[in-house]
Amino acid sequence: MIRIEIIANQSVYSEVITNLENCVKDFMYSVIPLVHGRGTDSYKLGTTTWSETNFMLIAYAEDSAEENVRAVIEYIRKKIPTEGIKMFVLHER
Repeated sequence: MIRIEIIANQSVYSEVITNLENCVKDFMYSVIPLVHGRGTDSYKLGTTTWSETNFMLIAYAEDSAEENVRAVIEYIRKKIPTEGIKMFVLHER
């Protein structure tokens, strides 16, 4: 079993969700719709100074889903390279 965490700009939310649901069989997830923080290039605080925000997707899946999820995220990163999409995978011990 793996835990998948994806953090990305709100602007790519639909792209990420649609592609994961279409390409990963039985993909189930939870979304934290409003995530504030600081990345390498900028802050995402939802304020007048730092107006952008992120979302976070958390999913638990079988190990076999990892390759498909990585492929989907790489596809989106190539298609929209400026939105700082990050993905982390934690493996069960």
